[in-house]
Amino acid sequence: LFCLYFLQGEKNNGFDVLYHNMKHGQISSKELSDFIRERVTIEETYSRSMSKLAKSASNFSQLGTFAPIWDVFKVSTEKLASCHMELVRKLQELIKEVQKYVDEQAKAHKKTKEEVASTLEAVQNIQSVSQALQKSKENYNSKTLEQERMRKEGATQRDLDKTGVKVKKATEVYKSFVEKYATTKTEFEQKMAETAQKFQDIEESHILHMKEIIQSYSCSVEDTHKQIEELHQEFVNNMENTSVESLIQKLAESKGTGKERPGPIEFEECNVSTVATEAAKPRKRKPFTIPGRRKDKDTDSTESTEVEATNTANGAPPDFYGSIDFQNANVPQVDEEGFCIRPEEEDERRKFHVEIKPVQPNNGTHQHKATIDELKASIGNITLSPSATDDVFVGKLPTFEKRCETPAGTSRGPSPVTLASQDALPIAVAFTESVNAYFKGADPSKCIVKITGDMTLSFPSGIIKIFTSSPSPAVLSFKLKNTSKLEQILPNQHLLHSDSSQSDTNTRDFWLNMPALTAYLRKNSEQNPTSSYYNVDVLKYQVCSNGIQSTPLNLAVYWKCGPTTTDLRVDYRYNPEAMQPHGPLSSVQVLVPVNGGVTNMQSIPNAIWNADQNKSLWKLNDISEKSENEGSGSLRAKFELSDGPSIPATLAVQFFNEGSTLSGVDMELVGSGYRLSLNKKRFASGRYMADC
Repeated sequence: LFCLYFLQGEKNNGFDVLYHNMKHGQISSKELSDFIRERVTIEETYSRSMSKLAKSASNFSQLGTFAPIWDVFKVSTEKLASCHMELVRKLQELIKEVQKYVDEQAKAHKKTKEEVASTLEAVQNIQSVSQALQKSKENYNSKTLEQERMRKEGATQRDLDKTGVKVKKATEVYKSFVEKYATTKTEFEQKMAETAQKFQDIEESHILHMKEIIQSYSCSVEDTHKQIEELHQEFVNNMENTSVESLIQKLAESKGTGKERPGPIEFEECNVSTVATEAAKPRKRKPFTIPGRRKDKDTDSTESTEVEATNTANGAPPDFYGSIDFQNANVPQVDEEGFCIRPEEEDERRKFHVEIKPVQPNNGTHQHKATIDELKASIGNITLSPSATDDVFVGKLPTFEKRCETPAGTSRGPSPVTLASQDALPIAVAFTESVNAYFKGADPSKCIVKITGDMTLSFPSGIIKIFTSSPSPAVLSFKLKNTSKLEQILPNQHLLHSDSSQSDTNTRDFWLNMPALTAYLRKNSEQNPTSSYYNVDVLKYQVCSNGIQSTPLNLAVYWKCGPTTTDLRVDYRYNPEAMQPHGPLSSVQVLVPVNGGVTNMQSIPNAIWNADQNKSLWKLNDISEKSENEGSGSLRAKFELSDGPSIPATLAVQFFNEGSTLSGVDMELVGSGYRLSLNKKRFASGRYMADC
């Protein structure tokens, strides 16, 4: 019992030992919370790695007899990732319980401090009485010894009488403190016994509560291990059930070319007249067309010799080329076996008669005009609908909107372009993405994320002259890569065509409507004749998000609001896996509104307090893997209030990155005629918020 071990002592400091031991309980609770939080980080990282591994399994070859095995790996790895993420969820809930206990513990300790105030007073009394008693005893002994010394030395009676008075007074003081000590000791022992028992009850309750938390922690980990063991056994069973015969059977059923054997072929006598007649018939050729373009009349077909008035060639407007005289065209003759008969050398060859009419000013059709207003109407005002049921908090995120507007950059080639039309023309591309996120407490499952992006092409001003001087400039085509990570792609339908029938889900081919592009650039040149380059928004897209794993900066905020003070902590963690390639977050700013009449603020690191707006602002250096703690840290602040308590508010964060994207999307030019002089990538925070 505490009352048996902490009552004695030279300085009666048992009370101090027990009180500080109680305060150490709070420290232990917080350290346990930190330990579990670190375990959460480890489990979350492992789960994210497993999810990434599962995705890679789906990208492996789907050909051959081994292909179905990858499905087994993928499913098993996805379940394993889910198990660890479920452990993360449980431990996050446990952290909340620990934090709740820490708050309750603080209240209980404050109440106990008030209750044991009288004991502290009794401790101070007995300490002061003990010191006074010791001094009176020393004075009494000193006076008595002095009287005895004078008596032995034969001092006068008068001196002995004076000394006797002092001895008598010292004796009375000494006796009074002995009596006072007895009274104080009784009160001290009574109160100290009660307080020692109170401290013991608090410690027993604390240890019991800590053991319950550890028991919950242990059960959560044990459940996860059991699930992992079951998953492993399921994987083993699936592999055992996947026999060689079943894999061979799947290949035969899915890729089989037929069970019937080819029948016999008998010799047939040649009918010369029939073969010659069939060979002489003109063959019909199926025209090659590109989706998104008008299907021009196949001029190589002999089924019709008429030319439609509305037909165009190479994207040129009607009447750009004159009519072609097909009646006098050189239609080849064939012999009896179907071979062309070569004309004699001396015969005058027949030729096509082609008339090329000059381009009339402002003769383009309406569909080839693309004004700035039309582009904004077709692209800028599009709103993406949610793909899932992103929640009650979805109202806190913005609709599809362009947050970062930066030019694609000037071409590194000559500008204005002075190259010949047969040389590769320089263009630049820019990918600009915006990440919107909402964090709720420390629960990663409640994180809402929305990532959108823009692709912009930039043309040097000199390219317009080449486009307008050429009757049919080379078609600008490109391949958009890593499109499997995009949830939606919205091309500029005035300028861009695409092939929607592609089988490769990770790429998509696009080509520009060159007449419409030329008209758009010419109009921009007329409006801004001094500009060295012109930007064209060609498409927008929305990125598939994976919750908190898609955010470059993870956040968790904690508030403790009291009548006179408010404590705030913002935990952040840099997540390089969310971007490609890994890059730093620059100009990071954290803005937190705090009400309740803030009179003073103390913060680590230093923040700026704006009294007019009642907001605290942290400005941080670049955050990256090279930062302290690999980009993880905390912002802490204590606010003194005149009109508390504060109400927890939503904080906002701003940052940007140059050189990376969150989607990993990229482009590659296809064909000749153009070269990519600059590929610029950037992303920035949109509405990036966190609540407790």
